[in-house]
Amino acid sequence: MTVQIPFDNSFARLGSDFSAPVMPTPVGAPKLVAFNEPLAQSLGLTWEAGPDRGAVFAGNLVPEGADPLAQLYSGHQFGQYNPQLGDGRAILLGEVVDQGGVRRDIQLKGAGRTPYSRGGDGRAWLGPVLREYLVSEAMYRLGVPTTRALAAVTTGEPVYRERALPGAVLTRVASSHLRVGTFQIFAARGQHEALARLTEYAIARHYPDAEGPMGLLRAVRDAQAELVAAWMSFGFIHGVMNTDNCSIAGETIDYGPCAFMDVFDHHRVFSSIDRMGRYAYANQPSIAAWNMAQLATALIQLAEDPNDWVNEATEIVHGMPDRLQAEWIDRFRAKLGLRSEQEGDLELITDLLRIMSDGQADFTNTFRALLEGGARDQFVDPAAFDAWETGWRRRLEAEEEPEATMRHANPVLIPRNHRIEALIAEAVEGDFTSFHRLNDALANPFDARPAFEDLRRPPTEREVVQATFCGT
Repeated sequence: MTVQIPFDNSFARLGSDFSAPVMPTPVGAPKLVAFNEPLAQSLGLTWEAGPDRGAVFAGNLVPEGADPLAQLYSGHQFGQYNPQLGDGRAILLGEVVDQGGVRRDIQLKGAGRTPYSRGGDGRAWLGPVLREYLVSEAMYRLGVPTTRALAAVTTGEPVYRERALPGAVLTRVASSHLRVGTFQIFAARGQHEALARLTEYAIARHYPDAEGPMGLLRAVRDAQAELVAAWMSFGFIHGVMNTDNCSIAGETIDYGPCAFMDVFDHHRVFSSIDRMGRYAYANQPSIAAWNMAQLATALIQLAEDPNDWVNEATEIVHGMPDRLQAEWIDRFRAKLGLRSEQEGDLELITDLLRIMSDGQADFTNTFRALLEGGARDQFVDPAAFDAWETGWRRRLEAEEEPEATMRHANPVLIPRNHRIEALIAEAVEGDFTSFHRLNDALANPFDARPAFEDLRRPPTEREVVQATFCGT
């Protein structure tokens, strides 16, 4: 074995109520496509040069100290409660404590069937693996809380969806994989002892200063408010904000039909399965609050009399919109170069978003052009922008170094949908050149670099991606 991973598996020690032991299913010809060296070093991983890394991160070789398992959870999917879900194609190898003292999960996605696969094959095909690798690492570089990608491996075996596609496995790193749905399943089953143990575990792992279940609810609410505001400031649409995809740690998790907007549209939906627009861009704050209500419903069952906690839980959940709005305004102030607070800032922000929507302006390029110049060129009819700009310039007079503020809030590059779709098509044919190039470019998304100037271009009419897919 060439890979050494310093495992310390606290979740496995919770016992069989919370997971099922399962070994990864070996694949025919694992080949390492990408490996995140800086992340590996921060986790304390060591290895010798050789082919075994591909075998380990495909699941063929299980490192010493691992305790592979599939986690149990339930969840609301598009508003409908599913009483049992669980890791159907993900296997938690174990946990490590990183160099910063933070406990991290190391999980394989696409490593074979588990007891929760519900008829699925437990596998992943190459496209979703490359998408999650790129987008999660881009989110990390943008400063958004997120799971991260440690490795991507092709399996040498086909996966059958609409057609035969190359199989792959992603190694994902997370602060944990505890979800709102992890709490829901024990509440729904009336397993209050297990729910109490889970709550104590979550507090100790993520929010040690939280006092009891309601303290946990408040901490998760605040983390989710910060997260969703960050998403929106970069034009990101998660696509499937089900409660089983809502991380207790406040990280972006489960990059399925996610996407970054090109042309700004409050109502934009990409997910092919979100036919009613439940998880559209502008709906994400209300859905985050709805998810917190489901967590509250689970946690109040830990009270001797649940009615004792109803008022406090209601106050916490009802505080979510104001909390998220405050985070959202701070984010968008920074995008306009504003650090101080003045009356009229909200109107200034919303007026710009309105004329961006009316003027079919590219979200990322417009905000960056406010810094670099030429923002009016982003609009079909620049006259509306000209009128708005006058007020904005006047507001900037009250700020010191607004350019520095804007430079750290407005990226040059995002992982645009048409670029991802094109590189996936190339990778299916065995060419990973565009994947590696885009990954390199996104490592510094706030820096304008001539070598990657072409990646700033929005899609042409023929390149526009209308729908994205879960990829399961």
